[in-house]
Amino acid sequence: MSLFLLVLAVVLGPTPSSAAGNEWWVPSARPTPDSQINVTGEPFAGTNAKGEVRGFVDAHDHLFANEAFGGRLICGKTFSEAGIADALKDCPEHYPDGSLAVFDFITKGGDGRHDPVGWPTFKDWPAHDSLTHQQNYYAWVERAWRGGQRVLVNDLVTNGVICSVYFFKDRSCDEMTSIRLQAKLTYDLQAYIDKMYGGTGKGWFRVVTDSAQAREVIKQGKLAVILGVETSEPFGCKQILDIPQCDRKDIDAGLDELYALGVRSMFLCHKFDNALCGVRFDSGGLGTAINVGQFLSTGTFWRTEKCTGPQHDNPIGSAAAPGAEAKLPAGVGVPSYDSDAQCNVRGLTDLGEYAVRGMMKRKMMLEIDHMSVKAVGRALDIFESESYPGVISSHSWMDMNWTERVYALGGFIAQYMHGSEGFVAEANRTKALRDKYGVGYGYGTDMNGVGGWPGPRGADAPNKVTYPFRSVDGGSLIDRQTTGERTWDLNTDGAAHYGLVPDWIEDIRLVGGQGVVNDLFRGAESYLGTWGATERHQAEVNLAKGAPATAGSTEWNPFISYAPSRAVDGTRDTRWASGWSDNQWLRIDLGSAHRVGRVTLDWERAYGKSYSIELSTDGANWRTVWSTTTGDGGLDTARFTGTPARYVRITGTERGTRWGYSLYEVGVHST
Repeated sequence: MSLFLLVLAVVLGPTPSSAAGNEWWVPSARPTPDSQINVTGEPFAGTNAKGEVRGFVDAHDHLFANEAFGGRLICGKTFSEAGIADALKDCPEHYPDGSLAVFDFITKGGDGRHDPVGWPTFKDWPAHDSLTHQQNYYAWVERAWRGGQRVLVNDLVTNGVICSVYFFKDRSCDEMTSIRLQAKLTYDLQAYIDKMYGGTGKGWFRVVTDSAQAREVIKQGKLAVILGVETSEPFGCKQILDIPQCDRKDIDAGLDELYALGVRSMFLCHKFDNALCGVRFDSGGLGTAINVGQFLSTGTFWRTEKCTGPQHDNPIGSAAAPGAEAKLPAGVGVPSYDSDAQCNVRGLTDLGEYAVRGMMKRKMMLEIDHMSVKAVGRALDIFESESYPGVISSHSWMDMNWTERVYALGGFIAQYMHGSEGFVAEANRTKALRDKYGVGYGYGTDMNGVGGWPGPRGADAPNKVTYPFRSVDGGSLIDRQTTGERTWDLNTDGAAHYGLVPDWIEDIRLVGGQGVVNDLFRGAESYLGTWGATERHQAEVNLAKGAPATAGSTEWNPFISYAPSRAVDGTRDTRWASGWSDNQWLRIDLGSAHRVGRVTLDWERAYGKSYSIELSTDGANWRTVWSTTTGDGGLDTARFTGTPARYVRITGTERGTRWGYSLYEVGVHST
């Protein structure tokens, strides 16, 4: 009998459940056939000696972009109940040879021809330079998790105009319809993976809606997945001929819906100027094509002006995009742009500011990539005035001169998934600031985001990746990744799909040293630090709201009151305005002594270039606690050592315009 059992065991091998044994990270019921993971060893769990989570963070990915743009721009699925052969197949119009792969040859060049067969041969895709094929198959994401990633931000993405002009589609181009579908599919993927592990909550892919949940998931050694949104006209907030197509009610309803879906970070504009903000331009031929899309969507092309500071938007350039330009009405052409006027004239609109403050009320994080520098500057002013930390730059699309302002607020920065040499150079450039603020670093793969990914450094490149290699924590062994009949090697294939993220990190280590990787390994903790601080943020009491206010003068108008009280009535719909001369003052009586350490001034166009903030306990003896001679308007935040005071006075000595001084609101805070 024992011999019979031995023979049976040899012939049949272990059952799936017994094969898993106590290896919690190995599913008991993975679909067959399926992709290999090619990682052995237990994923690390728990926290370090300081109680901090460990692991990498991808702050910008698009798991379900194949469902965006009408559903046929990016081919293949992240998962399918019917299995990998159904998930990893090309769009129908790409058969038999890619002749109709229109977006492929627009983005890659050539004629778009390729072998459309995915599973099991994968001759031509996925590839680092193919922008139209699925790169986020769930098992490839699993490999990245096994290699040390512990946070993934899944940005729900689409663009109604791109959808409308693309030839092939399966559904409507309504942006919110696509966003809802992608959110649902994220939860469906969680359930799909859970089934492999025996039931609800048992899988490694965990959608989280607060930072405490994320920390618990990572402590268990699993992947915390956070929902974000990157779309061009959120809540229907497009503009047509500069007229907004949404209002405050639309914004509130949209933010409430997104929050209910689990979204915790989002972009307010992307690619096209909308009713909320102006965008940071794209360059070259792509920029021309997007500018055409902007015109088709809004009736206006991008407009530029000279920049007022060191920050600037991307140059638009004048490269032709014949395919896109052919869609313009007869007689309409893309304008030319002066090389010394590189900033978008559009910043953060009043509706955009309402949306920013709405996100703050809901403790959401604002993604500032893709916003014009004018819009970013105003958004950071708002955050600084409230000490709000919820600001994210997730994939190298902000002007890097904003870096220290973001870190000073408590925000988080990730770099686009550049090639290892470029990634290391940029990481080293900002290393001193990360050390100063004690933060980790992240990457934004932007997979399925039509951006392009690191190409191969070559089989003979110095310091090439040698397989197998150890994970950063040392607990796992990582070999070349195989799916079907295809095996990928980062050295010769580049970052062709999400499963090669661990290989790319190893390439960074070999090119740039352990220090860069150490900063990346602290990324999960830093991202959650920003998120947690955002959740805990409490708006401070504005001691000036409703307080008695007097002024040296008030501009007279028979129809509108510009009285001093208008600067402390709690709304930007009113303002105080002085007479048209330099020496003017506004005084606020707090009613009793308070500790004052921060004053915010929201200027109308008539601003103060030189002015001071003075405090007094008795209204007679004044002490200057802050002053400037370089005021430039906008929203100013003055911070100084907390000082007891009952009275606050803003004294202007030089105007910034030919008018007087004009303030929408003055805020007075203890810290």
